[in-house]
Amino acid sequence: MKRYVLLWPLCLLGLNACHASDASAAMDLSSPSSATHVTLSQVQRAATAERASDGVAQQRYAFQPAAQPQITIAPSDGRTWDWTGKGELRLRVQNAMPWAVTLNVDIDSAAGAQHLHATVGLPAGPAQMLVLPLHAESPRGEGMQAPPPMPFDNHGQLTLVATTVQGSIDLRQVGAIRLGMPAPQAAQTLLLGRIDTAAGEAGLHDAYASIVDRYGQFTRAQWPEKIGGDAALRAAQASEQSTLAKASEKPAGMDSYGGRLDVHDLTATGWFHAQRSHGRWQLVTPDGHVFFSLGVNAIVADGRSYVEGRELMFKDLPPNSGEWSAFYGKGDSRQPDQGASQGVGYNHGLWFDFYAANLYRVDGDRWMDAWHTRTLDRLRAWGFNTIGNWSDASLGRAHRVPYTRPINIAGDYANVSAGYDYWGRMPDPFDPRFVQATEVAVVNASRDVRDDPWLLGYFADNELAWAGVGPQGRWGLAVGTLRGDAKSPAKQAFIAMLRKKYVEPETLASAWGIALGSWAALDVTAFAAPVPNEPHPAIAADYSAWLRLYADTYFRTVAESIRRHDSHHLFLGGRFAVNTPEAVAACAQYCDVVSFNVYADLPQHGFDAVAIHQLDRPALISEFHFGSADRGPFGKGVVSVYTEQQRGDAYAKFVTAAASDTNIVGAHWFEYVDQPVTGRLLDGENSHIGLVGITDIPFGGFVEAISAANRQVERP
Repeated sequence: MKRYVLLWPLCLLGLNACHASDASAAMDLSSPSSATHVTLSQVQRAATAERASDGVAQQRYAFQPAAQPQITIAPSDGRTWDWTGKGELRLRVQNAMPWAVTLNVDIDSAAGAQHLHATVGLPAGPAQMLVLPLHAESPRGEGMQAPPPMPFDNHGQLTLVATTVQGSIDLRQVGAIRLGMPAPQAAQTLLLGRIDTAAGEAGLHDAYASIVDRYGQFTRAQWPEKIGGDAALRAAQASEQSTLAKASEKPAGMDSYGGRLDVHDLTATGWFHAQRSHGRWQLVTPDGHVFFSLGVNAIVADGRSYVEGRELMFKDLPPNSGEWSAFYGKGDSRQPDQGASQGVGYNHGLWFDFYAANLYRVDGDRWMDAWHTRTLDRLRAWGFNTIGNWSDASLGRAHRVPYTRPINIAGDYANVSAGYDYWGRMPDPFDPRFVQATEVAVVNASRDVRDDPWLLGYFADNELAWAGVGPQGRWGLAVGTLRGDAKSPAKQAFIAMLRKKYVEPETLASAWGIALGSWAALDVTAFAAPVPNEPHPAIAADYSAWLRLYADTYFRTVAESIRRHDSHHLFLGGRFAVNTPEAVAACAQYCDVVSFNVYADLPQHGFDAVAIHQLDRPALISEFHFGSADRGPFGKGVVSVYTEQQRGDAYAKFVTAAASDTNIVGAHWFEYVDQPVTGRLLDGENSHIGLVGITDIPFGGFVEAISAANRQVERP
């Protein structure tokens, strides 16, 4: 590897040759001289400096095609930098390419055991100030999952703050700064200038300061639906209302529930049900007509985000008094056992509901009633025929659009870790307390709807951790059961299954290739469960049998409880995210419909469609979405596209593919309202994935594309 060493002047660095360390890292990469070692590894430096448009000197550095071209900057003669009291590293940089490039910035301690790392995207354009906080930092720590877009205009200075920094460093003994690129395929040129450190965190502060206006909108961008005042907000709602009522009328050729009148020979039971007919699975309305469920999840008047402790992010926040006090509240979203909540800061205290406040601005004290009417009108006008999970129950009671209902099973029962645990550990269905909790949850969910024909059916729980992570993730629940507490009901059931099959512990030990002197050796907390391997196929076979027994027990318990308390309505499954073949097969046996939360370009790319066909059961896509970052919120959702128009194109493609599958009976979009810019209460998610914005204004081009796609699917 070709390496170059350049020396820089003591006067530029502020280093004292008589001391082992100094507090400054000031230097200028456009002015070579002695005193600091600058090593170029697969990087070429131009012979002379040049002036940027603002008159500042910069130097061209071309990062060559290599695994890791890199510039290393270090104090000379074994010295270190003492950055005690410093909070940020600042680097003047300009991307000389016509496209964005990736830059890795690393800061090493003198001993090399600690370092800070950040990866930033440098857009094409004028010079900017790159700011690196000198400590671990992340958007999650600021209470949101996606950071503000970079760079931003910071009082006339284009600034790019590294909002994600990993690692730690001893600021008393800093050994080197490294600037590198990850394996460029062609030479990539940067113009570099001055580097220095600064006390405090002014750059990080400014990156998050005043990013949300009084309406909950991002302040540093513009888009067609963004409003600038109360009058504009009311005008936008009035304009929509003038055309909404007519568009929301029931289309010709449809029954009252939204079923197609042109498909015959289906059974009318008075309730929604699933039926195989005309070569495919169908949902059937109470009147006996074909119904492809086009739904929307989380239709609620909720745009809450925590404000306590991070008031600097909000500009012109309404006072917590008078009429606005109704939109403030206190909460606590800390969930130490949930992976979704890990590392999320500002997760408790005072919150403000931007969405509800905007509804109040338009309709005053009757805002909730007006929202109910407007929302139902929109669903009908946009071609949706189902109110999805986690939605306002009042919408279903209006009997204008069929609806679903969640069964949220909660209680003080045992649980098992599958190693994923994003929403928490798996419920232990072998625990009698789980059976009792299921009964309570089903009674509560069905109490006022069991005789309502507008109810499509029930979902139970959501995205349970049926599998772990990694290549052996399928077996996570089996391994977690054996490694669990000795008193775990699930573990006792697993051991009982093994004892019945193998009788003697030595037989199990031989089949699994482990040492096991007695059954008591298995019945201990933190047992070292083996991972399936080729020489011992019995491990995978036994784990598979256990996974099926576990899933059978869970789904049978819930299904039997639903049948006891509501014999009319569909059990729509458990909304799989991660799953196993065993769990899917068990769900297919005990549920009327198998539901999958699918985040992929097409439904068939997000679950095992072949298995569902082989099981010959109906499937419902209970969640999907496409997001972009051009309408305010910083996140682009689980499946992202670049523009709002592409969101509409992706929706149409997805729904068309779902309707063409002979086992898929519906698809439900997640979610109705954009997530708050600064993150929702639950876990800080802050993506643009809604049909309407935080101001309740629909995204016009997107809903037009959705309406056309939905009408195409449901058109007789």
